[in-house]
Amino acid sequence: MDLQLSGRVAVVTGASKGIGLAVTRALLDEGVRVVAASRKSTPELAGLKGDLIHVHADLMDAEAPGQIVERAVSEFGGLDILVNNAGGPPPGVALPRFSFLTPTDEDWRVMFEFNLFSVVRTVRAAITPMLARGGGSIVNVSSGSARLPAPMNVDYNAAKAGLNNLTKALSEEFAPQGIRVNTISPGPVRTAWWTESGGAADIIAAQTGTDRDSVIDQLAPEMMKLSTGRLVEPQEIADVVALLASPRSASTTGADFAVDGGFLKQI
Repeated sequence: MDLQLSGRVAVVTGASKGIGLAVTRALLDEGVRVVAASRKSTPELAGLKGDLIHVHADLMDAEAPGQIVERAVSEFGGLDILVNNAGGPPPGVALPRFSFLTPTDEDWRVMFEFNLFSVVRTVRAAITPMLARGGGSIVNVSSGSARLPAPMNVDYNAAKAGLNNLTKALSEEFAPQGIRVNTISPGPVRTAWWTESGGAADIIAAQTGTDRDSVIDQLAPEMMKLSTGRLVEPQEIADVVALLASPRSASTTGADFAVDGGFLKQI
């Protein structure tokens, strides 16, 4: 299927690894010119082929979103696609947390800064250049946990619930002007959040008396009741992002797509 994306301009945040890296690769494969934003590059990102610019940016800095969008406009002449992928544990934070009583006020502030306020600022910066091109597509990477309240990671879940609400509001205001806004809600994805040293798999392994590989391959899918019996792969998220970015999805806005291995059971 031709997604009709060739020559369009995209910004992808959190692009150096995991879902963001997979999204960047998928868009480049479709002929999109991509501004990939992250705090640092990786060999995997640097090795991608296509019309790609990396911008060093820390989204905890309130000025960074505007600078990223300005780079897209100055280098490529505009902006058509925004993928707000950066999220999860803020820099220096390890998840999961197991109780509402665990995070402090500062923990809550930092979590919302990274997972919600940075998106607000990036969208704010993107709207004007998108309108100048006659419209565009914004895809916000949320989480199935936004719709499944639980005491584990309660601050993260609340921030993502806010992101879902924001997405609906944006879709209502800007769809008549040609800007579509949707969310993708992954379940647990095989990314550094889970797999890196000190990540979620190690934390859960320490709590349950097992090892990292057993958590990733068996315990986490069982604990989260994944119908597929495995964690989601980043490319599976990226494929849906590319479709939502495409004019082939011209009537899709204000929607939430669960790519979660059956994590969400609700209708």
